[in-house]
Amino acid sequence: MGMTMTQKILAKAAGLNSVKAGDLIMAKLSLVLGNDITAPVAIREFDKLGVNGVFDKKKVALVPDHFTPNKDIKSAEQAKVVRTFANEFDIENYFEVGEVGIEHALLPEKGLVVAGDVVIGADSHTCTYGALGAFSTGVGSTDMAAGMATGEAWFKVPEAIKFNLTGKLNPYTSGKDLILHIIGMIGVDGALYKSMEFTGEGMHSLTMDDRFTIANMAIEAGAKNGIFEVDDLTREYMREHSTREFSEFTADSDAQYCQVIDIDLATVPHTVAFPHLPENARTPENWGDVAIDQVVIGSCTNGRLSDLERAAEILKGKKVKKGIRVIVFPATQKIYLDALKNGTLSALVEAGCVISAPTCGPCLGGHMGILAAGERCVSTTNRNFLGRMGHVESEVYLASPEVAAASALTGKITAPEEVM
Repeated sequence: MGMTMTQKILAKAAGLNSVKAGDLIMAKLSLVLGNDITAPVAIREFDKLGVNGVFDKKKVALVPDHFTPNKDIKSAEQAKVVRTFANEFDIENYFEVGEVGIEHALLPEKGLVVAGDVVIGADSHTCTYGALGAFSTGVGSTDMAAGMATGEAWFKVPEAIKFNLTGKLNPYTSGKDLILHIIGMIGVDGALYKSMEFTGEGMHSLTMDDRFTIANMAIEAGAKNGIFEVDDLTREYMREHSTREFSEFTADSDAQYCQVIDIDLATVPHTVAFPHLPENARTPENWGDVAIDQVVIGSCTNGRLSDLERAAEILKGKKVKKGIRVIVFPATQKIYLDALKNGTLSALVEAGCVISAPTCGPCLGGHMGILAAGERCVSTTNRNFLGRMGHVESEVYLASPEVAAASALTGKITAPEEVM
């Protein structure tokens, strides 16, 4: 029986000739990831194991990024636990304020993940690295602890949904629109414990940043992972960022899928997820007249350079509507610096935006952008659950950088063509 991309990666990591959906396996890990929320819990469990060190100090990454720069004493203590552990066990890939980034943008940028890798992270959006042709998935802190100690993790091999992409996205439409469109089609449990596998000639027209965004939000459809076929663009990205060897896996022609979904990218509309689930996807004709109070552009979903550039293209030479708060979060220090050098940040500041240091802060209602009761925010983040960004009576509308920027100009949810 043929195997999917994910199944081939897992079979190799488990030392098996083949696997099938439903098999339970032990797989060797290429990387184990934790942040300032999840790593302290994992470290406490790790200490209980009584081991002398991590399985490989080069294959553990610790990134304090959620409540950093530390917003209060508790978050500072959390970060201190991670810092102390990294120093004690000589963790090479520890990144703190000044060299930090939002973990799921930082690790690919640092070349720590390549095609064929098996990555676990104590953060649900670890599935981001599927954009590179890796198997990556979120786990609990206990599994992270075991992974740091042993270099292995157990998995149930997932079945897969194949997304066959054709055509090309329209101007001012991006990967965020596509993944919100898909989640709107299949629902937040439409890919429950499945692999979302992206292929087809249309895939090649998507930028790497589009692919990172799409893979990042696979978990919002309930997926175990999202993964893209490796092509020339992937190879170019990996060679630019990493010196590691990589392994490419393509699905067999007789691979078994539980569902095949064909999508013509030219038909994908601007899509906004209304409160309080990512599946509540609506297109412009169904947006209505939704007044907003805040716009957030950034996060592990849409904080990369092209995201900021697309927002700046719409905002340049214009002014954010009076009374609208616009907060921009470059995803890494490098992205921040690149956007500074090429004038992107200047355009955003001149338009009336405020620029933050790289942090997850507002996405999870942590800091730097908390919403009050009754307030509405258009955000390029990945979740709009009840109370996600602050008060339980606030509302989050998930959108692309283009829609977010256009909405900042008008003070209501707006398609970019309306302001260009």
